[in-house]
Amino acid sequence: LNPQPDWKEIVNKKLKFPEGLLNAIQDGQLMKVQQLLQVSDGILRQLDEAEDRAWREALNLAIRTGGEEITKTLLRIVKFDFRQIHEALLVAVDTNQPTVVKLLLDRLDQEKGRKMDIKSFSSALFDNSIDNSRFAPGVTPLTLACEKDLYEIVDMLMKKGHAIPGPHKVSCSCLECSNGRKFDLLKFSLSRINTYKGIASRAHLSIASEDAMLTAFKLSRELKRLSKKEPEFKPEYLALEQLCQEFAFELLGMCRNQSEVTAVLNDVADSSNDEEEEDFDDQAFEEGIPNLARLRLAVNYNQKRFVAHPICQQVLSSIWCGSLQSWRGSTSLWKVFVSCSIFMGMPFLCLVYYVAPKSKFGKMLKIPVIKFLLHSASYVWFLVFLLAESLVLEHNSETFSGRNQDMWETSLHMIWVAGFFWFECKEVWIEGFRSYLLDWWNFLDIVMLSMYLASFVLRLLIFFQGRVFCLDNKESAECRYYTKAERQEWHTEDPQFIAEVLFAVTSMLSFTRLASILPAHETLGTLQISIGKMIDDMIRFMFIMMIILTAFLCGMNNIYVHYQESEKLGSFNETFQFLFWTMLGMEDHDVVDMPRFLMAQLVGRVLYGVFTIVMVVVLLNMLIAMITNCFQKIENDADVEWKFARSKLYLSFFREGLTLPVPFNIIPSPKSIFYAVRGLFRFLCCYKPKRQQKYPPISTISNPSMDEGGQRTEGRAAYRRQVLKALVQRYIDTARREFEESRRKDLGNRLTELNKSVLRLLSDMKQLRHTVADNGTADNPLNGTCVLHKYIMKVRSSFQSYDNGAGGSEQAAPTDAALPQDGAVAEEDATPLPQEPSEGQQAEAEEGPPQVEAEERQPGEEAQERPLEVEAEERPPQVEVEVAIEENPVGEPET
Repeated sequence: LNPQPDWKEIVNKKLKFPEGLLNAIQDGQLMKVQQLLQVSDGILRQLDEAEDRAWREALNLAIRTGGEEITKTLLRIVKFDFRQIHEALLVAVDTNQPTVVKLLLDRLDQEKGRKMDIKSFSSALFDNSIDNSRFAPGVTPLTLACEKDLYEIVDMLMKKGHAIPGPHKVSCSCLECSNGRKFDLLKFSLSRINTYKGIASRAHLSIASEDAMLTAFKLSRELKRLSKKEPEFKPEYLALEQLCQEFAFELLGMCRNQSEVTAVLNDVADSSNDEEEEDFDDQAFEEGIPNLARLRLAVNYNQKRFVAHPICQQVLSSIWCGSLQSWRGSTSLWKVFVSCSIFMGMPFLCLVYYVAPKSKFGKMLKIPVIKFLLHSASYVWFLVFLLAESLVLEHNSETFSGRNQDMWETSLHMIWVAGFFWFECKEVWIEGFRSYLLDWWNFLDIVMLSMYLASFVLRLLIFFQGRVFCLDNKESAECRYYTKAERQEWHTEDPQFIAEVLFAVTSMLSFTRLASILPAHETLGTLQISIGKMIDDMIRFMFIMMIILTAFLCGMNNIYVHYQESEKLGSFNETFQFLFWTMLGMEDHDVVDMPRFLMAQLVGRVLYGVFTIVMVVVLLNMLIAMITNCFQKIENDADVEWKFARSKLYLSFFREGLTLPVPFNIIPSPKSIFYAVRGLFRFLCCYKPKRQQKYPPISTISNPSMDEGGQRTEGRAAYRRQVLKALVQRYIDTARREFEESRRKDLGNRLTELNKSVLRLLSDMKQLRHTVADNGTADNPLNGTCVLHKYIMKVRSSFQSYDNGAGGSEQAAPTDAALPQDGAVAEEDATPLPQEPSEGQQAEAEEGPPQVEAEERQPGEEAQERPLEVEAEERPPQVEVEVAIEENPVGEPET
């Protein structure tokens, strides 16, 4: 193996740097530049760092000033090394000059053949000699072009073989990552950030990705995870994550018809290696409902803006109502009436579906909105029975206080519990265990079912233990304890005590579970989301509060444990209760007084006072502020949050099966028996049915992949790729049009400012001439020069800021794009004023420029031989103006 050459040895030998070259390049004097390069002694020598940097600055300056011919001359005569060509390429990309980029890429190909390949530039990543570069570590021409959304340059670079390799994992311990962290951790981290900026840009997602939308989903989730793993750069990662979400949102908005929407939102990918994506493709919905795999993947990836897009919401709403399209436009009173009717007639509706599921009435019950109302009515009936059991216990408290209660009288709710258990089992079977655990409501269901079943099992245990002990000897103590003992005689850990406590807690959770259907209503759904976020914040806050409470609990208990002066202090249990109720203002401060022990009383009062200030005044008010802030955040983005929550609710009722509500689902229906027999037959015969198409075929007008006879020449995947490619092309075209329009408007505003500045200049010059005519001679002949110089410099600064703003807008605007090559505008010191305005802007500025020419083109003025340039030369303009004023006689009438 050949040893890797040292970076210092790669630098080429060059000519001696001529004096005055930078000024000639700045002035745009091509002939002078050629003369300076040709009068050299022609000897190649090893230059020092300063002179070598001067050649680099000369090339960069030629590119920045827009001197294309000068740049070609420098590249033809001077032998620049790989590093200098690479930095010049960065400057050309930064100033958005596609022609110069192409020129440098051709030269880079020559250097690559002589020296090294493109990847060799990474060997200079930690070189101290390039620390004075204006570009951050890890920035390559492609990443810079992607950050600025220069689509033309990005496409040009990618065709030349440039690519952005994906960064390694944060925990990667390979040799490259280890050396990077060891040598310079900051440069390593900045290089990683800049790489992600290029990957997450709109230009890279549009051009480099075959499926730009799916790539944006995955990258958004990856950046979200990185923001948690690297909290030092959390704002940068979250900004990039938001950029990916915006790109997917805008790309979906490029759809023009329903067939394109259907193709985009259904299948995830052609050949996906991700098991999770395959699960979404395999999940089936009710007959006639597309699988919406990409939309469900967006929900799983938490792409809230994409899911809340009007197109997605329209698709979900149309499927939600099914054939009952009048439901969306009906009044709230009619919806309440229908809901109450379904609530009262739920047993009859379930019976009809049980007997004839394929009938017209049975198919109507499969409509998602009707299915939702059926299941909601079933759950409300379950809560009604829970309330009825509580009222029965209250009115018959004497009967149910001992062992003589009938277990079946208090276990009617277990019919619904059995139905819920079977429902959850089928849900796990349909969705898969991984998808099932993604919904937090399913965790609550697991807890509730576990507690209900534990309570019921404990009651059965009491019942069977009594029967078993009484079989041998009815007079035994065990038989009497489990059959006739009073409640006061029960042990603390008695199973019936535990069963009653579990049933009480589960009853409370059952009513809480009703909040899961609230997102169906906009106002109630927003409140439910806000309460959920508040509870999440309160849990984190409770951790801090418990630390402080434990600290004061330990201190207060250690003071009062030696004294028996107070009943509420002196033990951990009593002290904890005292401090807890103190936070709510329900305790008296006299409890801490001990008149006989002054020192202990003083310290106890101080600790109690500090506890009151910290917990009541500071922490509780902080908790209120946190809750208010959380509610305000949800309220500011209430529409997106509610639509995202409603979409998850809608998708849960699109699934195939689960039509019969609880508890009617525990009764085997003829349809389920038929499906079970058919599945068993297919299993025994090893028969696998073909996958049916998830959505209807696309017509020939919308789908060019179908011929006139309607025979499909390409598959559904090919049509989806074609649609995605068309969406990306529309997105790029729209970005370019909006960018050009913004440039034209900005240029018109600059021309208007120029006209106003010139008019003020003429007014000041007239005033100066009148002053000189009145006084006979000017006090200072340079006064007119200073006035003119002031306005010229003001105009120059204005257009310099325009060019710089144009470059900055390419990076910040969400729809920036590269202009065509002949329409490109140099960012600095290169653009003459008469060549800038378009036809629409000339009408806007037609009053100013003619007056300027008429006023300033006077006989004998050398300063007006060439048009006024916005980007003036570096030579001071005072000399030219001074000559013009001296040659113009005092008091001469204006032309």
